[in-house]
Amino acid sequence: MTVIDVNEADFETEVVQRSAEVPVVVDFWAPWCGPCRQLGPVLEKAATAREGDVVLAKIDTDENPAIASRFGIQGIPAVKAFRNGEVVAEFVGAQAPSQVEAFFDGLVPSETQLLLDAGDEASLRKVIDKEPANVEANLGLGQLLYRRGDSDAALERLRNAAGSFGADGLMARIELERSNGEHPRLPDAFAKLDAGDHAGSLEVLLEELTAAEGDDKERLRKAIVAVLDELGVEHPLARDARRRLAQALY
Repeated sequence: MTVIDVNEADFETEVVQRSAEVPVVVDFWAPWCGPCRQLGPVLEKAATAREGDVVLAKIDTDENPAIASRFGIQGIPAVKAFRNGEVVAEFVGAQAPSQVEAFFDGLVPSETQLLLDAGDEASLRKVIDKEPANVEANLGLGQLLYRRGDSDAALERLRNAAGSFGADGLMARIELERSNGEHPRLPDAFAKLDAGDHAGSLEVLLEELTAAEGDDKERLRKAIVAVLDELGVEHPLARDARRRLAQALY
């Protein structure tokens, strides 16, 4: 059974001991708690999607105050994940479904996450068949199609991931490449990017952005932002490039 109710009498058996076999996620809740009622179905859906690989144990803190006190529960909903008798992950308060999925994925990856991790075309298409709007799958497949040379098919997939920096950046790159006569230095910039030379690529892209106008300026901005997103906010190169990007735009 994926979802069980536990109490002080069987907590040791159903949670602590069972967590030696599979991860056990404990939902500390109470009937009067509105956020608990919102979070409960989200937790149950995530657990059910991992049937046999994880157990969701629900404990009413009003009826089982000793367990709540034992684990320092001061606010509910409170969620703790047990493995081998120890708490290995936790959060307090209602969370968005995506955050709950990420929490469970840290314990037991879902089928979708396993397919995304595989990253091959067949796996990504399986995800899209089930979840047509899955951003990560559409972006990944778009990247594969682009590298294969099928830009039209890549754009179709990337449009389903619009709003993500990576997808917007690759769409902008494709559009820029199709009109690269106006920007003869861009092939070199993108070649450097593909070779891992982020500094060299950004240098050219930022110089081109300064001189560009209209739609191409916006496309270059998106291409640069995608590179910065890949580098991460703490990367020294990204910090300098963001400053230069702001100067070029404003």
